[in-house]
Amino acid sequence: MQQPSSPTPAHAKSRWAWAGVALGLSAALVTQAPAYWLTQVVATMTAQRMLLQDPQGTVWNGSAQWVLNEGPHNTAVATTSLPTRVTWQLAPHMDLSAYRVGISAWVASTCCTPQPVHVQLSPLWRGVRMQVSDHTSQWPAAWLVGLGAPWNTLQLDGTMQLQTTQLVWEQRGDAPHLKGQAELQLRQLSTRLSTLRPLGNYRVRVHGGDTIALTLDTLEGSLQLQGSGQWRPGRLQFNGEATAAPDAQDALSNLLNVLGQRQGNKSILKMG
Repeated sequence: MQQPSSPTPAHAKSRWAWAGVALGLSAALVTQAPAYWLTQVVATMTAQRMLLQDPQGTVWNGSAQWVLNEGPHNTAVATTSLPTRVTWQLAPHMDLSAYRVGISAWVASTCCTPQPVHVQLSPLWRGVRMQVSDHTSQWPAAWLVGLGAPWNTLQLDGTMQLQTTQLVWEQRGDAPHLKGQAELQLRQLSTRLSTLRPLGNYRVRVHGGDTIALTLDTLEGSLQLQGSGQWRPGRLQFNGEATAAPDAQDALSNLLNVLGQRQGNKSILKMG
C-alpha cells in the first residue's frame, strides 16, 4: 500500500515563495528599467558630448531630447537639441554564425529620419563593435553649436544629409577600425560670419579600410572648400584650403580669417 506523501515543510514553501518574488522583481527591473539609466550610460560613453534630456519610458522603449554638448563641466542649453524628440527601441541580438551577442537599437526622430536607423552594438575583447544600417537621414546644421568651439563661433545653418553604406566601427583598446563608407552633404550652408547666403553645398566622405580616410570637396558655391585627411591613433590629421570666388571675396573675407591661416585669397585648413 502506497504511503501518502509528506506535506512540504512550511519553511520550504516560504523559500519558494521568496524565490518567486525575487524572480518577479528581477524580471520587472530588467523589462521596466527607467529610461534615465540609458541616458547615464550614453553620457558616460560620449564624455558628456551627447546627452539625452527629459527621458521618458524605459531603457528598452523610450524617448528623450537629443542634445549635443561641449563636454564635461558644461551645461547644454535647450537650443542645442533636435527639433523633435528622439525615440528608441532596444532588443537583445544574437548572431550564432559569428558567435556574436549584443543589443539591437532602432533610433528615430521625426525631423531627421524617414525610417528608423538600425544600430547593432556588440562587445569585443577590450572593445566594442557598432554596425549601422544603410540609410539616409537629414540633420540641422545648427545642432552642431552645442559642441562648442568652433561651431558656436560659426553658428552654421543649413541641412546635413548623412548616408551610410555597410558601415561598421570597431574599437579595440586605442585602435579604431572602420569598414564601409559614410557621406555627409552640407546643403545650403550659411554662417553668421558672412552676409553671403548660402555659401554653397559641400561633401565630406569617410572611407574605411586599413587607413580611415576623409575627403572634403565643394559641390557648388562661392566658398570653395577642399582637403583630405587620415585618422591616426587618437586624432585626425587633415589638410585643406578654403578660397573665395572672385565676386565674393569681400563678403567672405571675415570667414576666411576665422577658418584658418590666411594666405592671400585663401585660408589653410589644418588639423592634427
